[in-house]
Formats: sequence, structure tokens, C-alpha cells
Amino acid sequence: MGIFRRSPGTPSSDPAIARFWEWWPEARERLNDGVPDDLAQQLATRIEAMHPDLEWEIGPGPSLTVSGGGVGELRGIAERWYQAAPDDGWEYRPARAADPAMLEGKLQLEEHEFDLSYVRLGLRADTRRARVDVTAYHPDFLFVPEETQLTLTYRVLDWALGEDDVARWIGNVVAVTEEPMDALPPSMLSAVVEQIAAPFREPAWLTGEGRTPLGHAARVAVRFPLHRQDHPLCDLYVAVTLPYAHANPDRLPVEPSASALRDFEKAIEAMGGRVVLAAYESGDGRRVFHLYADPDSGAVAELDQLAAGWSEGRAKVSSQPDPAWQVLEPYQP
Repeated sequence: MGIFRRSPGTPSSDPAIARFWEWWPEARERLNDGVPDDLAQQLATRIEAMHPDLEWEIGPGPSLTVSGGGVGELRGIAERWYQAAPDDGWEYRPARAADPAMLEGKLQLEEHEFDLSYVRLGLRADTRRARVDVTAYHPDFLFVPEETQLTLTYRVLDWALGEDDVARWIGNVVAVTEEPMDALPPSMLSAVVEQIAAPFREPAWLTGEGRTPLGHAARVAVRFPLHRQDHPLCDLYVAVTLPYAHANPDRLPVEPSASALRDFEKAIEAMGGRVVLAAYESGDGRRVFHLYADPDSGAVAELDQLAAGWSEGRAKVSSQPDPAWQVLEPYQP
């Protein structure tokens, strides 16, 4: 499912984002000769007004990146900032891009300078989770605290893959002071991730069976893999509950209800990138569709209309903000 895109420069409904872009032209003119300290502070203040945990950096090009640092809860804010950006000759990014050339340079963290050519990564592919677990090593990790070790590790991962692909495909990350066996340079990480990601270019549905709280049969289907970064604007959780009139003795749907439910699912999919259907579960005579929607796209109103047309009982649509996709966690493998 493609990401729902607005036109570049579309005004944002977030007042802090709107204020940033109103202020930006005067700041941009001063950035031609570097980043003065006072301007850097103003820039930081205006980005913090959007969310205090956002990160930013100015690069060549010229470019400006405003990033959530891989935190799902912040990805939508960065995307809305990005989609409100003007077409003014600068390059704007809502996440750090891959930059493999940086992997052979040096990185200063507080009082310690790291030669990145010495970084080595132990990699373990987990096909069940579609993730690559990473063990990171640098000989200078002996001399710095764990927080600094992990800061360097994630910066290296971002340069090797790009921030969004780190969030999509990297699993557990640890830093160690002894080099792992069969460790590889970070430049090899993208090839390993490509192998784990290749079978999942198109999401599939994982299905399972269980019991409802009333002890009846239940069936669950979960889209897998499902990545927050592929749907950055969809930070509103929506549950659509449909009762069905035709069921077997286990209270699971049969024809013609089964076909009616499939048609409803197709109608959801036809809404495109404004919503993503994450999971659905059937049991006790009802099906619950778990979705995430772009709250500014009119998707919820359209879902209300779809539900109002359901003919097998009274449908219910409920929603709540969930930018971190926490509601979905119990359904993940």
C-alpha cells in the first residue's frame, strides 16, 4: 500500500509546524554562510516546539533533516513537517538518509573521537521476525559508557541503512567490548538486510486460532510485516466492529456473511494510503477490523459511512490517537 502524499508545501494543521515554515525563509537566508550559534538555538527552539524529542541536522546540498530518531511515535510529526516544506531549492528529509561514505570517517562524541573504520558488527538474521539482530563492537568501547557505545552504534546503523530501514529491519541491538566471531564491517549490513527483506516486499497475512473470553473459537489475521515507517501519517487507531448474521456452531462467519465481510475488507483497502488494515479478528458473532488512519484525510468519516451501510447488525466505529502503534503490539509475532 502506497503512502498517502500531499502536495509539497501543503499547510500543516499543527500550529508549531506552520509557525516553523513561516519563520524559515528568514533563517534560510542566513544559513548560506554556515550556522551561527544564535540561529542554531532559534532553529532548535522551533523544532522543539513541534516535539521536544525531535532531532535535526543541516547537511550539504543544502539539506535539513528533522528526525524522530527512529521512534515510531515521532515519525508522523516529522512527516507532516516534511510535507509542509516549500519547494525552495533545499532538500528536506523526515528521517536520516543512508550515507555509506561516513562509515570510513571519524565521529566525535563528547570528548572521544571514534575512527569508524574499526567498527565491526555481528549480525544474526531472524527470518521469523524479519529482523536482523546486531552486536556492535569498536575497540574504544572499553573507554566510554554504554550510552555512548549505543549512540555511536545507532549513528553507524543510520549511515549504513538510513533511519527508516533501521526501524523496519533491525531488531535487538547491543554494544560489546569484545569483537564478535564472524563480525563484518558496517558496509556489509545493507546486503544482509536485503536478504532478510526480500521475501517480505509484499506484506502477507499471518493467521492463527484461539478462544474468545466466552470460550468460543476465534480466528485472527495479522498483516506481516507491517512497518510504521511505511505509513507515517497513520497515527490514529480505528476499530471497526461488524456483527455477522450467519455463523457456524463455533460462532465463526459462514456464507453469505463471509463474502460480505470480504467485500467490506476490499472497501477498506480501496481507501489507499489514508488507512492501513493491520489485523482483524473474528469470534462470538462479530469481526473487529484494526486499522490505522491519517486523521487529516477524511478516512474516519468514510469508515463511518461504510459501517453505516452494513446490513447484518449495528456496526461500531471507535478511534483513539496512537502514534506509537501500541494497540497493535499484542498482535505482532
